[in-house]
Amino acid sequence: MPRPKNKQDLVTAAQTQYDKLWALIGTRSDDVQHLPFSFIPEEMGKEAHWKRDKNIRDVFVHLHEWHRLLLDWVERNQSGTEAPFLPAPYNWRTYGDMNVQLWSKHQSTPYQKSIELLHDSHNEVLRLIEDFSDEQLFEKGQLSWTGGSTLGQYCVSVTSSHYDWAMKKIKAHRKACQSASS
Repeated sequence: MPRPKNKQDLVTAAQTQYDKLWALIGTRSDDVQHLPFSFIPEEMGKEAHWKRDKNIRDVFVHLHEWHRLLLDWVERNQSGTEAPFLPAPYNWRTYGDMNVQLWSKHQSTPYQKSIELLHDSHNEVLRLIEDFSDEQLFEKGQLSWTGGSTLGQYCVSVTSSHYDWAMKKIKAHRKACQSASS
């Protein structure tokens, strides 16, 4: 799917990838959905998330928390408090530490609650996108607080691109479960 360049494409990509994520989850039995992650070593990348996330719930709350980052960032900046996307003390070199903190925050979140959180925050992000014009979303310089990027790029990152990441991880888990049972 090509990277969105306007609001309609952004909303379509976000919803399409989200629907694909849920279709993938829907093909799994409840038992498998709750199993701890197991990956074939060759399937794992070197990124920290392969060791951080232990189950599907961890993926769901990760997506939810990144939705919240976007929603809170936009709200702060629109209310006149110029703020960076990542909350202090984090930056783009240390956001992995932030992800670990977000992971820790949700270790007692039940699986069903993680689903509700994700559904709610996904819908909030879609409503947020609707509040902006194509120009505000995709033309640099429209919103001073987006720096050298556009708001649309941030929205793509926390929706369709992040949903792709989640599906790759869940597919790798499924493949490992199938290998273990054969």
